Amino acid sequence: MAERDEIMKSSVGLDYSQYATGSLAFDYERLLADTGYDMDSTHRIQSRTAVGNTPVIELHNVTKLIRVAAKPGKGARVFVKDEAVNPSGSFKDRRASLPVFEASKRGYEGVAAATSGNFGAAVASQAAKSGLRCIVVQEAFDSKGIAQPEIEEKTRACEACGAEVVRLSVGPELFYVFLCILKETGFFNASLYTPYAIVGIETLGYELALQIKQVTGRFPDAVITTHAGGGNVTGTARGLRYAGAVDTQMIAASVDLGGLHMASDHDFNRKSFTTGHTGFSLPFTTWPDRTDVPRNAARPLRYIDRFVTVTQGEVFYATQVLAELEGLQRGPAGNTSLAAAFAIARELDEDRIVVVQETEYTGAGKHPLAQLDLAKRMGIEIKRGNPRENRPGRAIVIPEQPSQLEAVDVDLDHVRRSYLRRTLESLPADVPLSENDVVFLAAETRIETGNARQLVEEIRAKT
Repeated sequence: MAERDEIMKSSVGLDYSQYATGSLAFDYERLLADTGYDMDSTHRIQSRTAVGNTPVIELHNVTKLIRVAAKPGKGARVFVKDEAVNPSGSFKDRRASLPVFEASKRGYEGVAAATSGNFGAAVASQAAKSGLRCIVVQEAFDSKGIAQPEIEEKTRACEACGAEVVRLSVGPELFYVFLCILKETGFFNASLYTPYAIVGIETLGYELALQIKQVTGRFPDAVITTHAGGGNVTGTARGLRYAGAVDTQMIAASVDLGGLHMASDHDFNRKSFTTGHTGFSLPFTTWPDRTDVPRNAARPLRYIDRFVTVTQGEVFYATQVLAELEGLQRGPAGNTSLAAAFAIARELDEDRIVVVQETEYTGAGKHPLAQLDLAKRMGIEIKRGNPRENRPGRAIVIPEQPSQLEAVDVDLDHVRRSYLRRTLESLPADVPLSENDVVFLAAETRIETGNARQLVEEIRAKT
């Protein structure tokens, strides 16, 4: 663990210290720019491995259902960006494309990633196309050996592409094991949080904006993005801005798993979602640098205009509706934002446009029935009814009708204060903050600089 910084430097090929501009501040835009990839070059690299240029589909029947449950004149048009057609079945192929390309360009023999979800399959797929070896490290099961069906699905997908998968029980050893693998192999760290991974997602937002404008004559009013570690929100929002969609509202959506601890052996199999939930989204929003690289290139608070949660049952409901009304059988991660779209589109006029930013493939382990079956085995009650009665780890309540779906707003002001408090607590009390630090914190939280300075002083005085 004491060798962490050197291992990371050699495995990512970046000297993060050169970007420091204060005790807390770093040159975020320069970090991203120094990847050397712009929109055109990223598109060219991704097209070589059949990544991107995915279709946008208008969900005519879903929109009709939403309008049945909405007031007269309400019910926005709902579109979805179908990322399931990427090689490994999710938008994570975009995220994996540049790290793998960079590893190949720099002469690394292989790539390694610590992930239990779609990203592992994406890295394995891209590595196979590039002729690189690949190791994926997963937290896969609890101490009794009970595995998450969705993670087992990802294990199969990684191994099918020739990757070696190291499966661990839930706990603190993941990062240690990953460091050991990086040191022993000398592989490139295809982390979710390098600037290469974030820049790779920018093409998604860029394509989405231009496709919607071509079909409808204007940019979308809102884009709803499933939010976990923050990379999806960050990359998509940046891509929207590059396309000129600066007035499009960026809405982050997560499954409410309040009360469940993600590192708990007891709780591990009592969550029916392995990503896109509050167990990741809230910690990574309030403290983004809790990652396997020194500086996380995913900074969600810089880009989120609205943050909402939905329940487990609402996501399962939206998944079934998409399959039965639109003939699209897709996995739960993307359908988190689809569940939020049901509620948000009901609030808007009929001429407004809402885009669900991504889909993912589904399969035996990712299908709702597999997750619900595990939930029953863990003693969780499954029933139909009012989703407000959902209790993470105890009861999953699937709605009976579309009017029951709601998007519950997260207080972003509270989240911003939490970010500032956590960030300031990482510094010794006697370390002064420079003007660069204050400007950085203001940009991180989208708070006017003078107000940010006042908040910082208040928080430091209390702590």
